[in-house]
Amino acid sequence: MQTQIKKLFFITTYNSCLFLLLLIGLQNNSNKTRLNLLIEESVKLPIGFIVGTSFITGSVIGNLFKLDLDNKK
Repeated sequence: MQTQIKKLFFITTYNSCLFLLLLIGLQNNSNKTRLNLLIEESVKLPIGFIVGTSFITGSVIGNLFKLDLDNKK
């Protein structure tokens, strides 16, 4: 159980650092666009923020799928 907690802590720390770097890097970005959602459009967001957030979300979900929370041993 202790290894799962270490892995979860690493996943959280790593992706939080990526998100912080994403926010710092997007400070001077002026290319903004609206995201077309199913119901309505979102606010104007930088394209890099949309792509970066999608990457980080995929990283979190992929790592959580890989994390084995059942101890079948």
